[in-house]
Amino acid sequence: MTTTRRRGRPRGESGSRERIVTAAEHEFGENGYDGATIRAIAGRAGVDSALVHHYFGTKADLFAEVIGIPLRPDVDVPAILQGPRDEVGERVVRYVLAAFERPEVRRRGVTMIRVALGSKAMSPVLVGFLSRELIGRITALLETPDAALRATLVASQMAGLIVTRYVARLQPIADAPIDELVARIGPTIQRYLFE
Repeated sequence: MTTTRRRGRPRGESGSRERIVTAAEHEFGENGYDGATIRAIAGRAGVDSALVHHYFGTKADLFAEVIGIPLRPDVDVPAILQGPRDEVGERVVRYVLAAFERPEVRRRGVTMIRVALGSKAMSPVLVGFLSRELIGRITALLETPDAALRATLVASQMAGLIVTRYVARLQPIADAPIDELVARIGPTIQRYLFE
């Protein structure tokens, strides 16, 4: 007798959500962010793809759940890039620093960075996520021929700031007020994006 998977959400406590997260951890680990698909994650978890979307929405939502960091550049970047154009650089720096000042983001973010820097398996996952969800979105919104280079320059500047302030804790950047860092680094981000 063959059993078929029911479509949709199972009744009662099925453990499906936890199986999806476990399956996603394996898929992201084995295939990277770009190589992992909702369909493959659903298959590995033994559920329908619709259930993955029901619990987590998009692949970016699921990845954020798996890595445990409550930052959503796919949602936040478009909002940051809207508004007065001459303040975008400062908004980018303030967004990143304000996020990393939250203890849960800092703890998870620093752990993720340390693991990614020292792990051949984790690096492609993080790079894929950042490439698609951060750099790719900035590139699409800039609409210039060198948009990808500009977006990557922004990412490199912000990654360097995060590592210097929160991982290496290099003084005086580690204890500098956010407003001062925004004022000093914001113009560089602005130049990368628009000049």
